[in-house]
Parts: sequence; C-alpha cells; structure tokens
Amino acid sequence: MTLIKSISGIRGTIGGPAGNGLTPIDVVKFTSAFAHILKQNSKNDKLTFVVGRDARISGQMVESLVNATLSGMGIDIINTGLSTTPTVEMEVIKRKADGGIILTASHNPKQWNALKLLNEKGEFISAELGAKVLELAESQDFDFADVDSLGKITNYENSIEDHIQKILELELVDKDLIASANFNVVVDAVNSTGGIAIPQLLKALGVEKVTELYCEPTGHFPHNPEPLPENIVELSETVVKQNADLGIVVDPDVDRLALVMENGEVFGEEYTLVAVADYILQNKKGNTVSNLSSTRALRDVTEKAGGKYSASAVGEVNVVEMMKEVDAVIGGEGNGGIIYPELHSGRDSLVGVALLLTYLAKRKIKLSELRKTYPDYFISKNKIDLIEGTDVKSLFEKVKSHYSEFPILTIDGIKIDFPDGWVQLRTSNTEPIMRVYAESTTMEKAHQYADDVKKIVLG
Repeated sequence: MTLIKSISGIRGTIGGPAGNGLTPIDVVKFTSAFAHILKQNSKNDKLTFVVGRDARISGQMVESLVNATLSGMGIDIINTGLSTTPTVEMEVIKRKADGGIILTASHNPKQWNALKLLNEKGEFISAELGAKVLELAESQDFDFADVDSLGKITNYENSIEDHIQKILELELVDKDLIASANFNVVVDAVNSTGGIAIPQLLKALGVEKVTELYCEPTGHFPHNPEPLPENIVELSETVVKQNADLGIVVDPDVDRLALVMENGEVFGEEYTLVAVADYILQNKKGNTVSNLSSTRALRDVTEKAGGKYSASAVGEVNVVEMMKEVDAVIGGEGNGGIIYPELHSGRDSLVGVALLLTYLAKRKIKLSELRKTYPDYFISKNKIDLIEGTDVKSLFEKVKSHYSEFPILTIDGIKIDFPDGWVQLRTSNTEPIMRVYAESTTMEKAHQYADDVKKIVLG
C-alpha cells in the first residue's frame, strides 16, 4: 500500500493500514487539515467548498467521507458528483467558493485515489500551503463545528454543462465552423467522466459523427488509463475502421488530452499543446510556458510567432505560476495538458478539443497534415522503480558528475542539455518512481540518451 503526499495532492492506494494508503482515516484527517487552514486564512464567517470526483470505484466512498468531514468542519459544500478536474476548477470560480477538492488519482490505476486541493481561484494550492496541510494533518490540531454550525451539502448536477457553455463563448472557439466541417470523431474515455463530458462537448460543437469507446463512467478502466501510445491501440484501430478524422483519448479526470490522426497513428501527446498554442499565437501574440519535461517544439512555434518561451518546474502549480509571471497566452505540460488562461488557469481537455477542432476547420486540414508543419522531436519516456529509502540526491550527483561538460539545469531534478536534445531525471510527484525523459531529433537518439542515464543510475 502506498500514500504519497506532494504538491499534486494526497494520493494513495485504497485499503490497508492507516498511514500506508488512502484509508478513510487518512481522507478525514487531510480534509480536516485543509479545511481548518482555509478557515483560518479566510475573512468569511461561513466558507463554501466545491467537491467533485472522477468515476473511480472508490470515488463514492471517498466523496462521502470528504463531504461529511467538510460539513463537520462547518463548511457548506457544492457537490458536483461525477465531474472532471477542470470542471470543478471552473465551478469554484463561478461560485466564488473558498476552495475545492477533486477526488481523482489522474492517470493512476483503479486501486488509487487522491485528494486534489484547490484555492479560491480554482487553482491547485501552493507548495507552501500544501506543506502546512501535511503538517497539520499529522498533529491533528484542529476543531470541528458544533451541531448548530454544521455545513450544508447541496448537490449540483449541471457543472459540466456550465463548463461547456463557457467554452462555447470563447472568441477563438467557432461552433458553426466546426459543425460545417462535418468531423467524424472516435472517443476513448477509459470508462470515467470523460465519457460524460467529451461526447456532450462534441454534440454542443455540432459534431454529429461520434463513436464512443469506453464512455460508461463505471470506473472499470479497460486498459492502462494513462493516454500513451501503447495504451490506445484499440482507439487507433477504430479510427481507421470508422474512417474517422481523429481520435480523442483523455485520462480519468479529463485534464490530459491525446489525439490519434486519421491514419491511425498517434499525434503525440507532446504535440497537443504545440498545435493549440500554434492556433492561439496566430490570433493573439504573446508568450508561452511548459514544464522542463516538455518538447522543444513549443519553443520553436512560439519564437516563430514572435513570442517568448519559458520553462517551469514540473507540476501544474509551477506552470501556472510562471504563466502569470510572463503573462503567457497559452501554456501547459507535454503530457497533453492545455492551460488556456482566457478560460481558467488549469489543464483542460475540453477547451483543448474545442480549440483544436476550430483550428482544423479553419485550415481545412487533416490532423496528419497539421503534424507535418511542426518540427520533429521524439521523446523517450522511461521510469525507474524506487525502493523506499533510496538516496536520490546521491544518484543525481552521480549523473551530474558524468555529464559535467554539458549545461545542466537543477530547477526540477536535473536536466542535461545536448546540442540535439536533452535528458531529464526527476522523482515523480504522483508515484514512487524516478522518471527519465529524453528528447532528440530521432527516437533512436532519444532512447539512447535515456538508456545511458538509466545505466548510470542502476549501475
């Protein structure tokens, strides 16, 4: 059993002894600590939180615990039920709520769940505030409300519709143009809430030809829920079989977007952000941001459009912080995460779909043809399982010493820059692993960079 506490939330496997997984006791104490701190920091007498979840099997159980705990803390709850991460973020903004909690372990397998914590802006809380939550959860130095001050739970089932409506109102989303393009689309939602949100969005955009794969929100993931090429073979085959224009796959909480081209080949989740940024930058001059593990192609597209590209540490909160610093018009992460601040400051697959379809309709171009307009970079994504107690710092020093003649960044783990690519080594915020990502002008070179580093670490 595993419990991971980081800037990405409180994430763990369901079951096992308290403190070694995301047990009911752990859910209550972390929720209580978060609620207590926001109550202390707020000038409001009565706080309101928004709570939503993906379709995980454990979701209803965790949702009940979180809502009851918040009520016990004297906080009113807007419970959206089955929803998406970006939808809950949008609901916090709409309600002018004091905070929010999203119950999802993103791309992790079904035995995982997590508490993702939001501030009053609908954004993930800072690392500093997160550290305070963890500290207070351990000390449990918090009080609950008396019987006359318990919070009320209000169920609200239209948050996804509200989210979609806001997307339709965006200047760079053209519903009529998309409808006229007569797109044929296949959707794989891994039996989570993307199966509710994405088909509903497509219908609102006027897309009538939609083939749904695994769009029943049962929480029984039919394949590994991370939207990587090896996990979406069936989607690729169905796109070709249906003579579709593209395939769409999202992770369980719908903040990562990956695409399959009309020929059945993957577009590359790294290029989801590149394509959307290309469209935005053609209509609005400005800067972009992605994290250190993302492709150089975003930098190339940004500079070609006259903007400036900046790289942040990995983690959505870090990307958003830098986007605000440089006044970015678009940003995100190379895992298919689109952050369009015109809507809200969070990764959002729904707005990504709407913007991408508008761009394809405007250019009257196939997805494979669009991909050819971007520079070719290839990323090799690898991981090394970490044994508890591993001295990660010494491993980093070992790698730095080996590559001392190359430029090295230490913003997040270590990243070595080569003339034709880079390799980054960092511990995961969400799993007990070390990620080894490498990029170069061919996949062979990228694999070689990654393999060389793995040999140093494992040697």
